[in-house]
Amino acid sequence: MSREITLRIIVSGSPLGVAWALQRGRDQIEQAVRAQGGDLVFEASARVRAITPEGVVDLGGPFVQGPPGRRFVYLCSGRSAGDLQSCWQRRAKVPLGSIPADLAEAAVVAARIHGTARDGGPACATVPLLGGGWTPA
Repeated sequence: MSREITLRIIVSGSPLGVAWALQRGRDQIEQAVRAQGGDLVFEASARVRAITPEGVVDLGGPFVQGPPGRRFVYLCSGRSAGDLQSCWQRRAKVPLGSIPADLAEAAVVAARIHGTARDGGPACATVPLLGGGWTPA
C-alpha cells in the first residue's frame, strides 16, 4: 500500500511572538511562522506505507520521523524554527501512531495540539493530541 495523504497539524494557544516551523528530514525547516494570537496550521505530505496489525496507519516520507510504531512529526520553535534571537530552542513531537486504519483513505487528516508547555514556553517533547486525536479534515 502506498498512497499520499496530507497531515494537518493545528497549534492552538502558542505563546505570542514565538516562531514555529515544520521539520523536514534531519535539519531542514519549512513553513516558518510567528504566533500572533490565532491558531497556527502546518501541512505535510506523508505516504501510507502499511496498516499495522494493531490497525493503525504506518507512514513514511520526508516529514515523518522515528521508527515503525513510534512515528512522529517535529514542530520546531524558537531558535530551532530559525529565530536566532529567541530564548527558546524546542521541538514538539506530534505522534502519528494513533491514526486509525479507516483514515488511510482520507485525503487530509488533522490533529490539534496545545502550543504552550507547563513552563509557559512553547510546547516541547511528545505532545498530547487534543479533541480525540487524528480526524478526517
